[in-house]
Amino acid sequence: MQATDSTIIEQTLAWVRSFIVEHNICPFAKRELENGSIRVEVVRSKKMEVALEELVAEIEWLNEHPETETTLLVFPTLFKNFDHYLDYVELAESLLEEQGYDGIYQLATFHPDYCFADAEPEEASNYTNRSPYAMVHLLREASVEKAIAFYGDTALIPERNIAHLTTMGSTAAEAALQRCFSEAVRK
Repeated sequence: MQATDSTIIEQTLAWVRSFIVEHNICPFAKRELENGSIRVEVVRSKKMEVALEELVAEIEWLNEHPETETTLLVFPTLFKNFDHYLDYVELAESLLEEQGYDGIYQLATFHPDYCFADAEPEEASNYTNRSPYAMVHLLREASVEKAIAFYGDTALIPERNIAHLTTMGSTAAEAALQRCFSEAVRK
């Protein structure tokens, strides 16, 4: 049985709470979660072209709603294959540039099978970018710059995350990731 959009949104927000915030993967996420300024949109398209159109539509929505800080664009039915997802990301980044949004928005990437180019699939470090569904995170560049100015040296965040997840181990990281499905049900 296919999950409803509202269930997918609940699961995604449970992942943000119980994995991203709880393990401090992104030190900026807690504030936005508490402020209710994270938008989660589910895209059910099975075509890459439509997924790219939805990305542009979401950027236009964000342009009209400055009170919303960021969007997680979730693709539950598309991009089951990680390489196919990476193709989308490459096209999406090119599209941002072509549309004049380079320097205004940036993408962060998440996928259930995320694997860094220099890592083995089973390495715990991959969990910094693993999520319940394939998704892109649209961030406002100006907000990222303000957060960095407030936080200080953000270059250490990835290193800290890798060390934390390596200590945690792949099995525990996967269990923590999977909790988003059960936590969303209990909510």
